[in-house]
Amino acid sequence: MSAPTCLITGVSTGIGEAIAADLVKRGWRVFGTVRRMDDAERLDNDLGQLFTPLIADVTDPGSLSDAAAKVATALDGRTLDGLVCNAGISLPGPLLNQPLDELDRQLRVNVLGVVATVQAFGPLVGAEPGFAGKPGRIVMMSSVSGRLAWPFVGGYAASKHALEAVSHALRRELMPFGVDVVIVGPGPVATPIWEKSSAAIDRERYKATIYGPIIEGFEKEVLARAKDALPAQAIAAIVFEALSAAKPKVRYAVTASPLTNWLLPLILPHRWLDRIAAKRLGLTQKP
Repeated sequence: MSAPTCLITGVSTGIGEAIAADLVKRGWRVFGTVRRMDDAERLDNDLGQLFTPLIADVTDPGSLSDAAAKVATALDGRTLDGLVCNAGISLPGPLLNQPLDELDRQLRVNVLGVVATVQAFGPLVGAEPGFAGKPGRIVMMSSVSGRLAWPFVGGYAASKHALEAVSHALRRELMPFGVDVVIVGPGPVATPIWEKSSAAIDRERYKATIYGPIIEGFEKEVLARAKDALPAQAIAAIVFEALSAAKPKVRYAVTASPLTNWLLPLILPHRWLDRIAAKRLGLTQKP
């Protein structure tokens, strides 16, 4: 029996790399996209013969088409059992002052990049007329920010809210092909995205705004949450379940403290959450 196959976007670090490593250990044949050759060479060496790196950028449909053609050739008539749309970025900042190009970049990577990925690899999971094999499954990597929005990550939250809307629409649109779409929404995960998010805020840019002194508190909050974050391997295990379960959930919420980080924020009144954010970050009206 042939090994199951999966394509994962954004495997150079963090959750993507953990998913790739986990599936390889389980005997899957994995294709993973990276943007740099040095990452491709490192992962090719680390993950072994079951892993194939692909140079592609989710904001470049041409590179995705080229990658899909290479995967199709490698599979030689077989199809993908899984497609994991993992590539994503977080560029924090106060929406009142954040440059529009930073918001545009997050939407292009986290939303349009996902749609471009599905368009490129959809036929390989069975989303095409006349497909006669067993359809594959698509896993969308969202976040708690796909349902919640906190200060200074409004652009990221907007992109993940949009991603979840895209996921629900796609799940229904792909029903005629038998291709399921499953959302995985992690809370804080111990990956470089936390340090990148903290370092991504240009203090000088916002120094003269009302948010200048507040940003330091935001950075401390981000790094504090990172210390209690789940390991990326825990997310990889949930992704495997989403790919392999006979009847997967529509959405998996994965967080170290589900009551305080997920369930309560979803049911508490919005004004209560406003006060919690104000207390944590000092977002109080000045007299």
